[in-house]
Amino acid sequence: MDIENLYTSFYTKEGEVKAVNGINLSLYEKSILGVVGESGSGKSATALSIMRLLPEPGVIKSGSVHFEKLNVLELNYEELRQVRGKDMAMIFQEPLSALNPLVNIETHMQEVLQAHSSMSKKEAKDISLQLLAEFDIPYPSETLKLYPFQLSGGQIQRVMIAMSMVWQPRMLIADEITSNLDVTLQADVLDRLRRLISEKQSSIVLITHDMGVIAQLAEFVAVMYAGSIVEYSSTIDLFNKPYHPYTDALLQTIPRLDQPNRNLEQIPGNPPDLIDLPDQCPYLFRCNKATNQCRLEPRPLLRE
Repeated sequence: MDIENLYTSFYTKEGEVKAVNGINLSLYEKSILGVVGESGSGKSATALSIMRLLPEPGVIKSGSVHFEKLNVLELNYEELRQVRGKDMAMIFQEPLSALNPLVNIETHMQEVLQAHSSMSKKEAKDISLQLLAEFDIPYPSETLKLYPFQLSGGQIQRVMIAMSMVWQPRMLIADEITSNLDVTLQADVLDRLRRLISEKQSSIVLITHDMGVIAQLAEFVAVMYAGSIVEYSSTIDLFNKPYHPYTDALLQTIPRLDQPNRNLEQIPGNPPDLIDLPDQCPYLFRCNKATNQCRLEPRPLLRE
């Protein structure tokens, strides 16, 4: 997948919220790309733009998203329907709210299966049972009859992963899938993502604010701030030698086992208002490494 010059905005009463500002990004085959940044940095808006699932009043203003020679942003509804959910899938942030509380798990999974095939309800049920068992969900037959609110957070998360992998998609977007999970469940979910790469040959966009998760899983990392990508590199290079001051500041907020007495840093101030972005570097007023060049250009040249 290649994203080129993507701009996404939300038009509100207060003004135009510039959520994604001209990002360029590539996802390689059978790899995991981490996308990190604070809340409001544009991570989820980017994912929803890729999937063309932006809620109103969101608008994709310009750009392209090329997936296996298709520009997703130019597909009509029927063409998009053939790709989305089958070749491209997404695990949403807050899985409980992503499912219809009035519909049981069997119906949810059946709809995903029958949307891209003419299989019978019995065939869909058999595949659903197999998937739930594969993702270690206890009592699959009973689980199919349950409603989302009757499952734990970890079970819902695994159901969502199972649903997203029904058609073994070529690309999976996982948006904050470890949020609100305890450490044991988090480790289990991360292990499943590793298996998706090795067993299903999928590629994954892993969206998170947790740099520890990125260190465990991602091969490449894109750091987002104020709707822009401020740094992109391999995970090893990013942790060993961050170039952007914002990336360095994020790394300083992570507890380290090899430095138990180190005080945790915090990033002062708040991200800029996306309705009124400054002409200078958007990180300028929070940065302790700013130079005169940062006050003159929106994307100053980084140097060691």
